[in-house]
Amino acid sequence: METGGKFKKGAGGRRAGGPKKKPVTRSVRAGLQFPVGRIGRYLKHGRYAQRIGTGAPVYLAAVLEYLAAEVLELAGNAARDNKKNRIIPRHVLLAVRNDEELGKLLKGVTIAHGGVLPNINPVLLPKKHERVAKEPKSPVKAATKSPKKA
Repeated sequence: METGGKFKKGAGGRRAGGPKKKPVTRSVRAGLQFPVGRIGRYLKHGRYAQRIGTGAPVYLAAVLEYLAAEVLELAGNAARDNKKNRIIPRHVLLAVRNDEELGKLLKGVTIAHGGVLPNINPVLLPKKHERVAKEPKSPVKAATKSPKKA
């Protein structure tokens, strides 16, 4: 090991004056949109455990991104069904409550300005009156007709 001027201190393993590599974020390496570094920082500052592994924020970011994409896709479909171009909280609520698994996950969650699912109890609906047919069709008339000739 030489302590002379050949090696620069803090060169990151590069020889003297070599080209500096552009830093690549962990989100880009994992192919994610959600911020892996920020989620890792939140995990550390949240004191969920004494030590946090390097893969934990990547995994959590991937899970959160998947859930967000799923909710947004379903909310976008609900917005399109209502002939709207913009997703509003109502569309998010309809998406979540109409999906079985997301509904179970967000069972106790209240979405502000989401409203409720349209639902009328069948007991409250007016009773249908059964009309008696004026002339009941008899099986004899149907049997007297000649079958169609092919």
